[in-house]
Amino acid sequence: MNIERPKNDIVEIFGYAPNDTTRGCRSLWRIGACPFISSPCSKTNHDKSIVYGTCSVTTAFGDCIVCPNRLYADKFKVLRRIAQDAFGELNFYTYQEYIKRRTRHEACAVALGMHSGREIKLGQACSMDWVLAKIKDAELLEYTGVEVQSIDITNNYRDNWYAYKNIKKNIVIPQSEHGMNWANVHKRLIPQLIRKSLIYSRSEYVRTGLYFIAPEIVYRKFEDIIGRDIPLVSDKAPDIITVHTYELGGNVPEGNIRSLEFVRENRFKIKDFSERFISGVNLPSACDLDISIKKALGLK
Repeated sequence: MNIERPKNDIVEIFGYAPNDTTRGCRSLWRIGACPFISSPCSKTNHDKSIVYGTCSVTTAFGDCIVCPNRLYADKFKVLRRIAQDAFGELNFYTYQEYIKRRTRHEACAVALGMHSGREIKLGQACSMDWVLAKIKDAELLEYTGVEVQSIDITNNYRDNWYAYKNIKKNIVIPQSEHGMNWANVHKRLIPQLIRKSLIYSRSEYVRTGLYFIAPEIVYRKFEDIIGRDIPLVSDKAPDIITVHTYELGGNVPEGNIRSLEFVRENRFKIKDFSERFISGVNLPSACDLDISIKKALGLK
């Protein structure tokens, strides 16, 4: 439906533009299903009574994916790209597909994660998003890890969302009140990536290190912290982090879902990444801190 949309806005709900009223789109609203993982949507309110289905929102830097499941479009194409990079040309299977074929002796790549078998958990506080395993003749030959991150929002988009849910001709869509939780990049996401990459690097089965998938906009926030001049490498090794970034393709007609576009690949050593995070190449200076404290105290 053609309506005037606000500047601060939800960009996709259940995979489609929020003002899309086609039958295929609205059927997902009714059943609360994610079109990218063919499962119930996980974006709900606190008591799970409302399924929001929000995939992406506007930011000051462009449209940004806020649900990691949005990155699994085209039957986990992002994981297939990594399996090919890590293991070469092999058949790629979800866990369910592999179980049906495991009596065969072919070499293949098998994905283990929340939507394919189960996540690999280490103790109470460490869960690996994805493990891609290379298997032949019922034997594990090697594996690599994959971490997938989008970004959390702050505040809410409730009024904006309800306007789209109850959309009708000439309706006025209110602005969303959402913001972006960029602070999580240095508080949680970078430390988590360093810890997990170190675990993978110490396994005798890991030869290509850890892969990291993120929206391009989100990874630029990583670069605000570690710098954009981190030394890149071309060879794969256990102590390497490989970053793949993605963004949404252009707008499409009603009844269609925007494509997911590969943007770039960066490969660097864990040591360089962690040292830059610790040293804070882009941190404010101590002088800035002094000035801020004096200002807060009303001192010169």
